Amino acid sequence: MLNLLITQFVVLWAVIDPIGSVPIYLSQTSNMTRKERRFIAFKAILISLCILLFFLVAGQFLLEAMQIPLPAFQAAGGLVLLLFALTMIFGESKPDQNEKLGKLSQADLAATAVYPLAVPSIASPGAMMAIVMLTDNNRFAVTEQVITAGIMFLVLLITLMLLLGANFIHKIIGHVGASIINRIMGLILAAVATSNLLQGILDFYSL
Repeated sequence: MLNLLITQFVVLWAVIDPIGSVPIYLSQTSNMTRKERRFIAFKAILISLCILLFFLVAGQFLLEAMQIPLPAFQAAGGLVLLLFALTMIFGESKPDQNEKLGKLSQADLAATAVYPLAVPSIASPGAMMAIVMLTDNNRFAVTEQVITAGIMFLVLLITLMLLLGANFIHKIIGHVGASIINRIMGLILAAVATSNLLQGILDFYSL
């Protein structure tokens, strides 16, 4: 049982990638107040939790009902992530956009929490796929699926702590630093997205 818990924690940590979400959070909230940044952190984690719980409960039934193989889902997620990464590299950086927009409304803050922080950063296509596979009804009992849900909640809680701690990092690097991170993270995300896209295509044709 202990080995199962450790394995599931490592898998969910890798696909949710709490540390990797911090640079995205910083780049998207660099021009916001501390209160707004906290709102986005809590909102993003809550949305991610709801999405991953949905895939835990109904993801397998949904994909099977629509006859969508997991590799195709992974490739689609990689493509979406790649498009977002390109906007981070070549488009106007988020801090510059916020400078023009001024104070953001609650709707703007919620939209930022949803995309790109909750999806596709925290509740990534890889995380959705991992949840579906770790709670396969044909292989795991209900009690094991509940344990998986608990581990998932723990990883998301750690992610929230890291995001809230990132506010301190923001004070050190400032707007310019966040803009630089935005470009560098875009390049890294493009590489990850391309890997997911190619792996999904490879797995699809291997079926």
